[in-house]
Amino acid sequence: MRFAVLGTGEVGRTLGGRLVELGHEVTLGSRTKDNPVALEWATAAAERARAGTFAEAAASAEMVVNAVSGRVALDALRAAGAENLDGKILVDVCNPLAFQDGEARLDPVESDSVGEQIQRAFPHARVVKTLNTVNCQVMVDPGRVPGAHHLFVCGEDAAAKGQVTAMLGEFGWPAERVLDLGGIQAARTVEMYLPLWLTMMRRFGTADFNIEVRRAG
Repeated sequence: MRFAVLGTGEVGRTLGGRLVELGHEVTLGSRTKDNPVALEWATAAAERARAGTFAEAAASAEMVVNAVSGRVALDALRAAGAENLDGKILVDVCNPLAFQDGEARLDPVESDSVGEQIQRAFPHARVVKTLNTVNCQVMVDPGRVPGAHHLFVCGEDAAAKGQVTAMLGEFGWPAERVLDLGGIQAARTVEMYLPLWLTMMRRFGTADFNIEVRRAG
């Protein structure tokens, strides 16, 4: 499959690299065609890896992964172009995080989410929120954390969630560990999890952890 991974940070490079290892074609998208980080990544990854602008990456892709910061996600996706997103699965893995006075802040929070904002701005894209509750290394290698821990997906398109769950399966997440939370409004809940995740990371001294959901009966 042809993927666009938008964002040249650690999350984007990690996801893109793993998709290339799995045999997919990946274009790492950035604001400029000559982004040195993207070009270096593409050179090091493999012959199936390329670098390009947000628009070039999205235009050639069958599935788009939004891996930029949540605070700039809408700007990056507008640069990618609505015409290059229409009808495509758009996997949103970002969080609306910023640090102010040394403390983590979320915006939007509680009454809205980045996932919902993206779906409103690009109504013909098939937005699926997932992977934002774990560190990028755990995203592509759940075996770093022992046990039957879980991921979440949410979005309005059931078929899109099924295809994303299949992609997560390639990363090593069994389908039974991927919990469907329903429509895209549930993105609010998984984005608000981030402050707890940060607190636990400081407490454990590592990002290699996740949660397991258990229920009675």
